[in-house]
Amino acid sequence: MTHETSLTPAGSAALVCHVTNTHVTAATPRFGLAGQVRVGDSFTVSEETIQLDLNESGVAVDLPLPPNNRDGVQGVPYRPVEFRDDDLPSALERAAAWLRQTQDWLGEPVDVIAVHLDYDDTHGNPYYDLKLLCNDEDLAGVPKIMREHEGAATGQ
Repeated sequence: MTHETSLTPAGSAALVCHVTNTHVTAATPRFGLAGQVRVGDSFTVSEETIQLDLNESGVAVDLPLPPNNRDGVQGVPYRPVEFRDDDLPSALERAAAWLRQTQDWLGEPVDVIAVHLDYDDTHGNPYYDLKLLCNDEDLAGVPKIMREHEGAATGQ
């Protein structure tokens, strides 16, 4: 069974998550593997629409936000979550604390695509600029919503 998720704009502060559950019981091996796997010939598809509660920047309204006013979730395409400080260990510690808190909220590890470290030597600005480039769907809470929806569908 595979789960395909796509996000489509629907209104100003929310996205609609289209969930397609595909169950395939007939399959052929990939990459030229010897033999064939045939379990059956059934194929079923169901599609549901789930409303996500997002803020104006497209992240879940209950996503834990970085605690310092210098830090914040930025825009697309990879949703950088920024931690700025003159002290690099402090920025790293806040980033780690945010990751732990967000992982607890999401119910699974956050997909961090990249970690970017830069500096700003402009007078009056924090010197270090640490960015965690995170998966858009994780910051929107899609895995959490999917589990809650599946739990409600099964009565759990």
